[in-house]
Amino acid sequence: MPTVMRGTQSIARAMALARTVASRPLLGWRLTDLAAHCGLDKGTAHRMLGALAQERMVQQRASDRHYVPGPLLFELGLAQPHWSALQAACEAALTRIARRTGAVMFMYLLSGEEFVCAVRVGPTTLKGLSIEVGTRRPLAVSAIGAAMLVALPPARQAVVIASNLKQVAPFGAARLAGVERMLRRSQRHGYGINLADVVPGINAYGVPLFDSHGQVFAAIGLAAAAQDFPRARAAEVEAMLLAEARKIERDNAATIASLTE
Repeated sequence: MPTVMRGTQSIARAMALARTVASRPLLGWRLTDLAAHCGLDKGTAHRMLGALAQERMVQQRASDRHYVPGPLLFELGLAQPHWSALQAACEAALTRIARRTGAVMFMYLLSGEEFVCAVRVGPTTLKGLSIEVGTRRPLAVSAIGAAMLVALPPARQAVVIASNLKQVAPFGAARLAGVERMLRRSQRHGYGINLADVVPGINAYGVPLFDSHGQVFAAIGLAAAAQDFPRARAAEVEAMLLAEARKIERDNAATIASLTE
């Protein structure tokens, strides 16, 4: 294999490790689980993690030896102040809705075939809701992720769905069926709608945010106990979220343009 190709492959593997470590910032990863998830043997994963740790991209927590995100990830993010500005604007807007509705509000960013949670506000007592700021997951496993997924061009959407479902399959037939059911419903409605399909007892709704070119780059949404936001309130919730999404786009047009141009 040519040297350039080997170097490119090494970078891709190292970035896959860093992204995966960032997907569980609180729990962290055991070396064995991390290597298996990334399709690497333990020796290769250990060497790459050592290099990433030396650069402070990841670190090994002393209490349990789990790998967690390193401080360099935060430091690099400081070079993107416009993202922080948008995050703050969305947090203020979603906090108002959370106080009014009692729901947990989120803003997710589109990151390839995944979402990363940038904002979470609202009550913390909803059991089973594991998404925190910094959490990274496949788009298809969340209504707010699905809101971005169904806003993608059809060809891209099909590729991402196939890839996401492949990642969900190892978690069992029931989980896969729930995700597929949620996706079909979201595609029919044109926005993310999860009626306890993924986590029992929790309903969630999401709508996309678009840049000045009409491309989806983020989404906002809510999650709450199913009885508080049942299917009968879907149209009401969609209208509320769409109004807030368009307001966020208008009020932050210059910031959003700086992120996507």
